Amino acid sequence: MSSSEVYHIYLKDSCILPCLTKEKFKTNWECLNMMVGFMKTDYVAEDLSYEVVRPLQSNEEQSY
Repeated sequence: MSSSEVYHIYLKDSCILPCLTKEKFKTNWECLNMMVGFMKTDYVAEDLSYEVVRPLQSNEEQSY
């Protein structure tokens, strides 16, 4: 894995935590999953998702 990967955490269709390092992602992901499970909210664990964004490799072409 590249050290320049970033993670975005989503709640339903909204990005609630953008551009996290791997370490911050792990901490926040665990915390959010516990909160959704323990607190009475309109959200469930299935409403949480994430995306890993990796930088382009030198041989990859950008999308326009």
